[in-house]
Amino acid sequence: MSDVRYGGCQCGAIRYRAMSLRDNSHVCHCRMCQKAMGNFFAALVGVPLQDFAWTRGEAAVFRSSAHVERGFCSACGTPLFFRQDDGTHISMTIGSFDHPETIPLTYQYGMERKLPQVAQLADLPNNATTEEDDPEEAAAIKRSNRQHPDHETDQWPI
Repeated sequence: MSDVRYGGCQCGAIRYRAMSLRDNSHVCHCRMCQKAMGNFFAALVGVPLQDFAWTRGEAAVFRSSAHVERGFCSACGTPLFFRQDDGTHISMTIGSFDHPETIPLTYQYGMERKLPQVAQLADLPNNATTEEDDPEEAAAIKRSNRQHPDHETDQWPI
């Protein structure tokens, strides 16, 4: 994977550039990742340190263990990365990229802690988003939306 990609937090206080990605895109089901993401799992992909740069702001850091730090936006709380102290890459949250749909997963990790709800996803009813269900409500949300767009801008805050 070698395309330049951009990403950032929900509010736009933090933006980054990834000049390349490692071939390790995955979800991790370990309990530490569940807690760090506040979700069923963490979806991560590595970026070699020499190919990574913060372009706006810098993440706050929580040391989740003696040799690991996890980064997040201190303004909006978006989880952004996982990094081992002696690592040669930073593992970015796939959802924080501007186009996460372009990063296919290659494996799963921490399967011993995989939550049973993950297996239920394929069988749950599929409901459309507000944009399709209720265009008027979607327009009202858009007018008051504080989410940074999925592309580079010079504007912050929005």
